[in-house]
Amino acid sequence: MPEGDTVWQTARRLHDALAGRVLTRSDLRVPRYATVDLTGREVLAVVPRGKHLLMRVEGGLTLHSHLRMDGAWRVFAPGRRWSGGPAHQIRAVLGNAERTAVGYRLPVLELLRTTDEHRAVGHLGPDLLGADWDPERALANLLADPARPIGEALLDQRNLAGIGNVYKCELCFLLGVTPWLPVGELPTEHAAVLPELARKLLEANRDRPIRRTTGHSGQDLFVYGRAPRPCLRCRSSVRVADQGYGSRERPTYWCPGCQWGPAPAPRGRAGAG
Repeated sequence: MPEGDTVWQTARRLHDALAGRVLTRSDLRVPRYATVDLTGREVLAVVPRGKHLLMRVEGGLTLHSHLRMDGAWRVFAPGRRWSGGPAHQIRAVLGNAERTAVGYRLPVLELLRTTDEHRAVGHLGPDLLGADWDPERALANLLADPARPIGEALLDQRNLAGIGNVYKCELCFLLGVTPWLPVGELPTEHAAVLPELARKLLEANRDRPIRRTTGHSGQDLFVYGRAPRPCLRCRSSVRVADQGYGSRERPTYWCPGCQWGPAPAPRGRAGAG
C-alpha cells in the first residue's frame, strides 16, 4: 500500500499535469458515475490527505480516490502509449490538451461536493505532510489506547495520517522497540520524539524516487524487507512475522538485537521470538 510520501508525490504529478487547465476528456469507468462528464471544467487543485487524493474541480466538485494496495495514477503526454495495466483495469481517464491522467485499479473512486470532503477524510488524524500537522495531538491519539501495540497504533490513520507498513517498521527500529510493544510502555523520551521523527522521515522522502531511512545510498532501509539478512547495526538476523488481524495482517520486520519488547516467533519457527 502506498504511504504518505508516495501519495504526496502522486498528488504533485497530477496537480502539475491537470491543475489550472480545462478538462477536454473525462471518463469515469465506475458504474455509479458512468454518465458523469467533467469536460469543460477546470481542475483547481489536486491535494493529498494522508493516503487519500482529492482532485478539486470547478463547480464545487471533488474526485476522491484511494490507492490502497495496488492502485495507481499515471500521467501521459499526447501520443504516448498508456502503461500501467490492461485496459479493463482503468477506472478513470482525465485529460487536457497537454496531459492525460489514467487511474488504474482504483478501489475507491467517488465524486463529492467539495464541501463534503469531510465524509471521505474527516476521520483522519493529523497529516504528517499536511498543513494541519499537530505533533501533540498525534501523540495524544497514539497514547489514548496504551495497551495497543505500537505497530498497530501507527498504522491507524485515525491517530496520524500517512504512515504505512514500511515506515511502521523503520520507526520502531529507530526507536529501539519492537512493533508489539504496547504504546503505554514506550519510554517517555521515545514517545516525545516519535511524531516529529515520523514527520522527518516522510518529509525527507517525499521528493525522492527511492525511499531511504538510513541516510546511506545502497542501504536504503534498516529492517523492512531485509529478513533474514544481518542487521546493519548489530549484524543479528533481521526477523519477520505478521502483525494485525485477518486481512489487515502485515509482514513486520524487526531486529532482535537492536529492538526490545515482546515479539512473536518469526515465520517458520515455533516458540517465542
